[in-house]
Amino acid sequence: MKIAVLMKRVPDTASVFKIGADQKSVDTTGLKYVISPYDEHAIEEAIKLKEAGKAEEVIIVTAGPEGSQETIRTALAMGADRAVLVKDAASNSNSRGVAMVLAAAVKNEGAELIFAGKQAVDDDASQVPERVAEILEVPHASVVTAFELNGSSATVEREIEGGSMKIEVALPALFTIQKGINTPRYPTLPNIMKAKKKEIKEVGLGDLGLSADQIASGLVVEGMALPRQDRLNKVLEGTSEERVEQLLSILREEEQVL
Repeated sequence: MKIAVLMKRVPDTASVFKIGADQKSVDTTGLKYVISPYDEHAIEEAIKLKEAGKAEEVIIVTAGPEGSQETIRTALAMGADRAVLVKDAASNSNSRGVAMVLAAAVKNEGAELIFAGKQAVDDDASQVPERVAEILEVPHASVVTAFELNGSSATVEREIEGGSMKIEVALPALFTIQKGINTPRYPTLPNIMKAKKKEIKEVGLGDLGLSADQIASGLVVEGMALPRQDRLNKVLEGTSEERVEQLLSILREEEQVL
């Protein structure tokens, strides 16, 4: 059995973001990139299945620029066997377009089991994996906190509001993984060295039968601005009624949130 893990390279959440000179994009100079934390749990779950003899190969599938290779090597050092990088497929796309790209790449690899993190920590869209499953016409279960493979099906526990849900899903299928299901391993030095020799297959949109127009988002960015960083502190004086009126006035006229 082949397991494909959908992985996304994201900026480290500790990074300081700046708006680009065009005022319409993020200045990526100096940003540190990491594996999206939820994806680390997905990678770990796939590797555990392989170590248990329930899978033959773990394949990382991602879309991004050439610089994604460094992050991919981290996943390979964790224990994945090889990777597929669809180059520059995410720069002018949205969740729909990225899902089309990843679905095509997964289909080419013939994976029977697909893992992904429940969401990426940069856009928090929580859309791409489910869209991939719909494109591939396979069942999917999201926010999985426990996973057990039983031959041609999997029994999973899903986190739901106020509790959990246990279901059985026939393979091939896709599952998005929640934190708590496992503890991702740290790559050891020997495995980091081995990862340098593992294959990262780079493919273009044309190799997947797609074009830039097909995956284009259609979104036009008029401008970008960072949220206000300074904290405001105002002491309202007077009676309760007067303070309420002052507060409403501030929210309407200064903050313009009402």
